[in-house]
Amino acid sequence: MNNTSDFDFKPSITGDAISLRPLYPEDFEALYAVAADPLIWEQHPHPLRYQREVFESSFFASAIDSPGALVVIENISGRIIGSSRFYEWDADHQEVAIGFTFLARSHWGGQTNRELKRLMLAHAFRWANTVWFHVGVNNIRSRKAMEKMGAEFSHEASIAINGLIDVYAFYRIEATDLCAER
Repeated sequence: MNNTSDFDFKPSITGDAISLRPLYPEDFEALYAVAADPLIWEQHPHPLRYQREVFESSFFASAIDSPGALVVIENISGRIIGSSRFYEWDADHQEVAIGFTFLARSHWGGQTNRELKRLMLAHAFRWANTVWFHVGVNNIRSRKAMEKMGAEFSHEASIAINGLIDVYAFYRIEATDLCAER
């Protein structure tokens, strides 16, 4: 683990099939082309994010303001296929959250989400002992994905995001849990 308390929110990480890099304002059109699919958001607490104005004001603007927003790039084509984010770094407790994740439906149900989380967890555990995931309580698809990757359900709680309060399921993965799987 890195001894510094300064979490690196803007990594560039390359995996086998995907790469992650910081989100830039000029990524809007390419990212919105993915986000414009209503089925991506149907179980999300804010199901209208597929609408351009909603996506721009409630997701993209906060992502640009966030220190840890990343785009997911398919290595073979070089195109943006989604986004994720590091947030809520707590240096005292060595905890960080990963979330605001979405992928193009063409990349659902396969290796992409697993590789995305694996890359982000490996990066996070250079500083953190615990990684949290906040999943909309009714987002069954994402909750199953969290459980499939070994995240442990902790509790439900209300969170205010962009001025809207919703109930989220909190999942966590400990660095020691990840090491035990190897």
